Amino acid sequence: MALETWLAFLVACWLISLSPGAGAIASMSAGLQFGFWRGYWNAVGLQLGLALQIAIVAAGVGAILATSELAFSLIKWFGVVYLLYLGYRQWRALPSELATETTRPIGRPLTLVLRGFLVNFSNPKAIVFMLAVLPQFIDPQAPLLGQYLVIGVTMVCVDLIVMAGYTGLAVRVLRVLSSPRQQRLMNRSFGVLFIGAAALLATVRRAPA
Repeated sequence: MALETWLAFLVACWLISLSPGAGAIASMSAGLQFGFWRGYWNAVGLQLGLALQIAIVAAGVGAILATSELAFSLIKWFGVVYLLYLGYRQWRALPSELATETTRPIGRPLTLVLRGFLVNFSNPKAIVFMLAVLPQFIDPQAPLLGQYLVIGVTMVCVDLIVMAGYTGLAVRVLRVLSSPRQQRLMNRSFGVLFIGAAALLATVRRAPA
C-alpha cells in the first residue's frame, strides 16, 4: 500500500472511530461501571469484532452476508436484541455500584471482552460499510493479504486509542457527578443511548442485490 493511500485511510479511520456509535456508548458505559483499566477490556472485545469483520470482508464472505436477506436479518436482529439487553442492564444499574473504587463492581475481563465483541460483530451495517469503503484503498494488482493486514492493524490501533478516550471520559465524568441521583441519571441516559442504538440498527436495510 502506497504511503499516500495509507495516510488517506488513516484519516478516514479517525473520522470513522470518532463518530459516536454503539461502540462508543459501550466504552463509556464500561468506564462508568468498572473504571478505566477494567472497563477497557470492553474495547479489546470491540477490536476482536472489528478484526473479524475485516477478515470476513477480505475473504469475500462479506459480500454474501450483505446480499443475503436471511443472514443479514439474523445478525441485525441479534444485534438489536443485545443492545436492548445492554440498555436494560444499564437502566437498572444501581447508583451504589458506581460510588467509589471499593463499591464498583469488578467485572470479569472475559465477560467484558465478549460484550465488546458482540456489540461490534452483531452490526451488519459495518460489514456493508466496509464493503463500500475498503476497496477504495486496495490495489487489486498487488497482493491482497498484506494490504488487508495493514488496513486491519491501522483500524484496530486507531479505534483502541479512540475507545480509550471514550472510556477515560466516562471515568472523569463519574468523578464529578458522584451523588446517587446523578449516577442514576447517567445510568438511565446510557440505557436510553443503548436503546436508541438498537432502534437505529433495526432500521438498517440490506443493500439491493
